Amino acid sequence: MIKINTAFFKGLALFASAAALSACGGNDAANARNAGLPSYVTGDGATATTVNRYLWAASLETLDFLPVYSADPIAGLIISDWYVNPEAPGERFKTTVYILDNALRADALRVSVFRQQRDELGAWIDANVNPATPREIENAILTRARQLRLNVIDE
Repeated sequence: MIKINTAFFKGLALFASAAALSACGGNDAANARNAGLPSYVTGDGATATTVNRYLWAASLETLDFLPVYSADPIAGLIISDWYVNPEAPGERFKTTVYILDNALRADALRVSVFRQQRDELGAWIDANVNPATPREIENAILTRARQLRLNVIDE
């Protein structure tokens, strides 16, 4: 039986709560539009996006405690590197975020979480992830994306 260490999940929940509270402060529209939001310039000089800019920014903000291995704003893919929580050095986590559409909808986002534990010899072996964890991360990202969008609309 695999013992699930909840320290990581508690830390993730705390971080998501802090991110949600930080959204209560004012954001000027220019900063919200330019803070790592994916876009490219078309031939006529117009700016176009390929994935939802609010989902992109919210994904980076929500998972900013994880080291980013790869981030492709055109494809809408963010891959984190392995993260070891100092409170639980015997396990590590990695996430992949897929932004599938340019609409701000729940089905435009998919999060995968991978978990490994150290065995007796110190080697990393794959371990089960609580099925609710990716959904909780998706919900935190969606909440933050909606806040970013409302901040831009209100200004």
